[in-house]
Amino acid sequence: MSVDLDVQNVTVRFGGIVAVNDATLYAKQGQITGLIGPNGAGKTTFFNACTGRNHPQSGTVRLGEQDLHGHRSSNRAHHGLGRTFQRMELFESLTVLENVRTGPAAFYSSYRPLGLLYSTRKETKQIKARAEEAMAHCHIAHLQNKTVGDLSTGQRRLVELARAIATPFKFLLLDEPSSGLDVAETHAFGKVLSDWVNETGFGILIVEHDMALVSEICQQIYVLDFGKIIYQGTTREALSSDLVKAAYLGEVSVA
Repeated sequence: MSVDLDVQNVTVRFGGIVAVNDATLYAKQGQITGLIGPNGAGKTTFFNACTGRNHPQSGTVRLGEQDLHGHRSSNRAHHGLGRTFQRMELFESLTVLENVRTGPAAFYSSYRPLGLLYSTRKETKQIKARAEEAMAHCHIAHLQNKTVGDLSTGQRRLVELARAIATPFKFLLLDEPSSGLDVAETHAFGKVLSDWVNETGFGILIVEHDMALVSEICQQIYVLDFGKIIYQGTTREALSSDLVKAAYLGEVSVA
């Protein structure tokens, strides 16, 4: 069964402010879809509507065959929808391995009233295996015993990604995952993402300001401006569109 993210006609208002206006987006399994737009366009609010952190006044969110309307964030995670945040949320005093383990550990424990207190031996093995596999995929296995607070920004971003892919999600929403990375780190990060999608067949929707990364890894792009989706197309089409240049890059063609 295909596990695509299908968002239809979502509107989010905060009082009299329309933060997301009738937005529709379809992100396919097995590829990386980009969501770009200027600061304040509503991208994070759109993510929050998908993951249940806010409540749209209208519209639907589906993951595969599952209608997520009315589901809390934790229930949407159980159905396989995961996300990361622009501001890294890692445990500074814990090791890399301990941080990565928190993803699948929290996922499994959320099914039980007493959480990790009564985790099974089978789950403990699964958590360890998933963490080790994710660290290997993100090329940070050699750092597993290092304290996260001692790592570089690039390494910390990979720890955050490893925690996300160690968790049994089927689709990931990544909010500015390359923030703070240099050119080489961004390229390496993009390759990790592309390799993971190609190997697993899962999908990613990514909010990203680094257009070099977007053009490198995204097959489809949606452009959000003042809460509205103003453009949808392939990466090449989007980057050559005068509409996109005017809205996002602040450029217009001169006749």
